[in-house]
Amino acid sequence: MAGGNVEKMASIDAQLRLLAPGKVSEDDKLVEYVALLLDLFLDILQDLHGEDIRETLSMKESMTLKYWTSLRRRRIKLKKGDFADESSATTESDIEETLKRLVGKLKKSPEEVFDALKNQTVNLVFTAHPTQSVQRSLLQKHGRIRNCLTQLYAKDITPDDKLELDEALQREIQAAFSMDEIRRNPSTPQDEMRAGMSYLHETIWKGVPKFLCRVDTALKNIGINERVPYNAPLIQFSSWMGGDRDGNPRVTPEVTRDVCLLARMMAANLYFSQIEDLMFELSMWRRSDELRVHADELHRSSRKDAKHYIEFWKQVPPNEPYRVILGDVRDKRYNTHERARYLLANGTSDIPEEATFTNVEQFLEPLELCYRSLYASGDQPIDDESLLDFLRQVSTFGLSLVRLDIRQESNRHIDVLDAITKHLDIGSY
Repeated sequence: MAGGNVEKMASIDAQLRLLAPGKVSEDDKLVEYVALLLDLFLDILQDLHGEDIRETLSMKESMTLKYWTSLRRRRIKLKKGDFADESSATTESDIEETLKRLVGKLKKSPEEVFDALKNQTVNLVFTAHPTQSVQRSLLQKHGRIRNCLTQLYAKDITPDDKLELDEALQREIQAAFSMDEIRRNPSTPQDEMRAGMSYLHETIWKGVPKFLCRVDTALKNIGINERVPYNAPLIQFSSWMGGDRDGNPRVTPEVTRDVCLLARMMAANLYFSQIEDLMFELSMWRRSDELRVHADELHRSSRKDAKHYIEFWKQVPPNEPYRVILGDVRDKRYNTHERARYLLANGTSDIPEEATFTNVEQFLEPLELCYRSLYASGDQPIDDESLLDFLRQVSTFGLSLVRLDIRQESNRHIDVLDAITKHLDIGSY
């Protein structure tokens, strides 16, 4: 019986391959094959479960075909060499073209453009999607498939690289089609925040300093030999996840608290690894008097060893002043993470709030001290790379990566204000 089923399936597969048009490219043939396979599959389900099943599954069929069609289009673009990745794809205009148009065609001075740029902020908002049905693991597989295709059609690829990428692509596609792509349990606001922060980490976290560096280059090309200040963030991010009390009845004050703690904990994780990278880079001994005084004070008060760290777990010597300063920053970031973790898990924490960062100004202060010292000591080229990027990340993302927008139906606000005005004996709101 089993052998007959295998033979029948092989026969169906062979028939489908014959039905696909023979005079089209392999990519087109693949899309045609998938379409025919899905259509036959739906016919079989319709015979078993009735006509309603086709309508129920039509959405999934459409999504699958759309994915394969977009995959095919991407392969064609890569073969033609139109672009190597989305980051280099042609858009309506880039920042340099825009600035040159402002100066050349609209007759704005470079200084006017620079001042306007420093005094504006674009706030991008992550909306809440409690109905998101596609699993994050599948979206990540799609991302890896995209990366494989990007590398597969690179001009300098070797035969060995091509073979390895072909195998990796086959594994990812097989894994994607072998999993249940629809989430069967409704996501909670905490799930939404975790997914949103994962997306931010994978796509935006490192992209912001790269974008701001590109803005610096564009400004230089119109005659401004000055960087955009790190404390004048051109971009900031907000989120409705965990604060959408108008659109999601499951968002309660307790949920909002959990989401805030979760965001702070995830931010501390990202910053922690960045700080250790900076400790490796800022190994020089030249420093300003201001930094020397602060580093000596910290060194006298710091503990000897910290065995819970992988790197720099022994006390940093005083002749590495930047590492002394950054080591203290790392300690407070670690405490911030642990305090948020305990509060999230147990509702209480033994770590005092004073041992953590409670506002972004506290976090920026020692980093700014290092920044000023590098300038004063003549080490500006070092300053203008990793440390400037990190300062820009801190100014952009703050302590929680995103600002939480609380959305609530206006009648609730009216009730609150009415209660306040009555309590103050000034009448009903």
